[in-house]
Amino acid sequence: MSPDTPDPERTADRPGAAGRPPAEASPSAPGATTAEPWAGHPDPFAPGATTVARRGDGRAVVVALGVTALLTALGVPLGLLWAWLAPGTPVRQTPDGAVYAVPQPEQPIAADGWFSLLALGFGVLSAIALWVLLRRRRGPAGLLAVTLGGLGAAVVAWQVGRRIGLATFQRLLDTAPPGTDFTKPADLRAGGVDWFGPLPLPHGNLLLAAFGAAVTYTLLAGWSRWPSLRPEPEPGDDWVPAPGAGPDGWPAPGVGGYGPPAPGTGGGQSPPPGISSAPGDPPAR
Repeated sequence: MSPDTPDPERTADRPGAAGRPPAEASPSAPGATTAEPWAGHPDPFAPGATTVARRGDGRAVVVALGVTALLTALGVPLGLLWAWLAPGTPVRQTPDGAVYAVPQPEQPIAADGWFSLLALGFGVLSAIALWVLLRRRRGPAGLLAVTLGGLGAAVVAWQVGRRIGLATFQRLLDTAPPGTDFTKPADLRAGGVDWFGPLPLPHGNLLLAAFGAAVTYTLLAGWSRWPSLRPEPEPGDDWVPAPGAGPDGWPAPGVGGYGPPAPGTGGGQSPPPGISSAPGDPPAR
């Protein structure tokens, strides 16, 4: 090559030559600032990341068990409320034993109806309360906890409600003379527990609390605005413009060849594909 026609490759290799970006603008240069999509987030491959994940899973299990136990314990006041609302069935003592005072009484049906309404409402309210109060623990563990808790609460409520006044009723069955009228406490006819060996299997309206809780929690998850179901920052809340950008987020005139035109130039290059060029639109992240 002659001195008048220098080799372009050698020209590009010389520092400060035209066509070569300065060292500061090169992403590989020492001290260069690059925007990485994972900046500010924990590295899943960092030492100790597996231990932290295991601790998080362990806490989720503990919280789920605590929620299940709490909801099951709330079955006690639920059973007291059912025993107070459900009417007793009038019976009459005869020489052959106690019989209903009236044929085909409506009180047993009312007792089942009150229990069904209370159990279903308890499941719905439990799911809403768990969704609102434990926002950081939303997910499959919360769904399982509220479902099992609703099932346990229904069984506890049934046993607590049916035993109120049961001892007095049994005593009158054994000692009351014929012709005595008394009341049989509320009990369920459309629900109960069947035993398959050592495994109890609730059925009937004992499942309504778990059903209401599972359906409500699933609907809340389906309507959630966040993919992870947990509150997340909005897409533009934590975004910081790049160094050298103007107040509107665009690069300063002449930086990278993009951005609004400099005053008095009357023109400027268009932004690259993927970045909106409409007036007033913020730059793409």
